[in-house]
Amino acid sequence: MMDDEILYDGDFLRVRRRQHWEFVERANARAAVVIVAVTAAHELLLVEQQRLPVAQPVIELPAGLVGDVAGAEQESFVCAAARELEEETGYTAGALQQIMAGPPSAGLSSEQIVLFRARDLVKTGPGGGDDSEQITVHKVALEEAHGWLQACQAAGMLVDPKVYAGLYFAAWD
Repeated sequence: MMDDEILYDGDFLRVRRRQHWEFVERANARAAVVIVAVTAAHELLLVEQQRLPVAQPVIELPAGLVGDVAGAEQESFVCAAARELEEETGYTAGALQQIMAGPPSAGLSSEQIVLFRARDLVKTGPGGGDDSEQITVHKVALEEAHGWLQACQAAGMLVDPKVYAGLYFAAWD
């Protein structure tokens, strides 16, 4: 690895300089998982939560960090995906398939995301996130998703671009 200069080292983020480039990395997690979950009724599960950096509600796919739970720092990607899906949406998946991995913002962060497709969903709990989160779960019919997302944007919400990638992968059946 190249010699990096650490410019800031916080609880959750670290800012580094490598050669002439400054970027951030997670200080408390190995990666992030993102889940494309479609119910038997062909509804995409989406979550809505207030995001402090943008000071607005954001519509997202269920997602979370890998290895950020004390005692489970070495959890597998698939275990993290299962945990986050249930925690955020209240659904468990009969099958989770990894479909791709890559950087969500390679010019800003070293973070990698791992995208999963969740199948055979069963509602097992309330969802809504952990004690630090206030998540609203939305079930959106796949054929109505684009219009629904446009209405959310018109109402002032932001939509994470990964949702559109999720719609692409949701069509894989």
